[in-house]
Amino acid sequence: MDPFMQAAIDEARQGLEEGGIPIGSVLVHRGRIIGRGHNRRVQKGSATLHGEMDALENAGRLPASVYRDAVLYTTLSPCPMCSGAILLYGIPRVVVGENRTFMGEEELLRARGVQVEVLQDERCIELMRTFIERYPAVWNEDIGE
Repeated sequence: MDPFMQAAIDEARQGLEEGGIPIGSVLVHRGRIIGRGHNRRVQKGSATLHGEMDALENAGRLPASVYRDAVLYTTLSPCPMCSGAILLYGIPRVVVGENRTFMGEEELLRARGVQVEVLQDERCIELMRTFIERYPAVWNEDIGE
């Protein structure tokens, strides 16, 4: 198992334990995690704290050269907002845990030169399946339905 996807899954599980949506992400630069986060919209009453955004925020202010040499791991396919951040910062590679639950802007990312790898990790799929069954209204709020 990829230790970086495992770290993203650990973040997702932490978010679930906090009462939030189980989506986690880590930003990796040269084999080291420099930012980690999870969806904290529920916990913080936030409109924007998706897992990817939280990981970027927790990485702090970085030079453009770091982003251009980083990999973002996320347990769920990135939404339009998170994909925009990936493009804005020039992150060249994204590893996605799964896209069966939600298909984000993978084609946009690929069209703009980002390498997107989808693992279809059963742990990621199960986290989301269980959460959506238990909390459909919260999920629908998060994805804008």
